[in-house]
Amino acid sequence: MSVEIITKEDLAMFRVQLLDDLKQMLSTKEAPKRWLRSKEVRKLLDISAGTLQQMRINGTLHGKQLPGSRIWYYSEDEINALLNNA
Repeated sequence: MSVEIITKEDLAMFRVQLLDDLKQMLSTKEAPKRWLRSKEVRKLLDISAGTLQQMRINGTLHGKQLPGSRIWYYSEDEINALLNNA
């Protein structure tokens, strides 16, 4: 078993590298995706719950559901794309 000794200088270099990496990640970060609940989507598209379910079934919209939840969420980007293509 080999032992590797970490010095204060090693830790200082690691800290600088970690901070640089974090700054780079944060500066190139995209805006977070916004998710809409079924009620918001129905109101935005002026459709019924059954129509929204049918759109989900036939693949027009792709909904996501959290495990153990009955609430469906839809990507705002996908809703906007659907509205722009209509």
